[in-house]
Amino acid sequence: MPKIINFFFLIILIACSPSTQFGAGVNITFDPRTIGMQIDDTIMQKNLSARLALADKKYFLSIQSEVLDGQIFLTGKVDKPEEKIKITKMAWETNGVRSVKNAITIKGQTNFKSTAKDILITSQLRTALILNKNTKARNYTLETINKNIYIFGIAMDEEEKKEVINEANKIYNVEEVIPSIYLATELSRTKF
Repeated sequence: MPKIINFFFLIILIACSPSTQFGAGVNITFDPRTIGMQIDDTIMQKNLSARLALADKKYFLSIQSEVLDGQIFLTGKVDKPEEKIKITKMAWETNGVRSVKNAITIKGQTNFKSTAKDILITSQLRTALILNKNTKARNYTLETINKNIYIFGIAMDEEEKKEVINEANKIYNVEEVIPSIYLATELSRTKF
């Protein structure tokens, strides 16, 4: 009986937790997805979060997942490479998944100095996107790991996509820009 109560408590906790950029309450300026697509993505994200937390409670806080049009983006830190593989496998096993982008890092591969540099890079890019009138900064999730910028989001057109990547490439000390930027017209179930 206690396991059932723990499971329901976990589900309630996940449902009440603040959403990430693309989870429940989609935090983007213009979302071309239908309500049905948004619901599907939210269900996938919550399902994966619950399964990760049930696999190991530490994943509830250490791993973040976002879903956009069936495409899962994972970030966070784990202790061992085997955990990263396990989490990736769980993401691929999520019903309706189309792709998995994994930006999870292994603890010990970074230090305070490199983490501070990563935070600085992310905040510089976020500021550049906010100040750039040709981009909708809220449409993007940014994650910098070991000087590599991961960009996940929706661009309204090819010009905005190029502009976002260009802004990322301008940031000092960036080693690589890894975009997962989808055009509004590329979303699988969008009909324009």
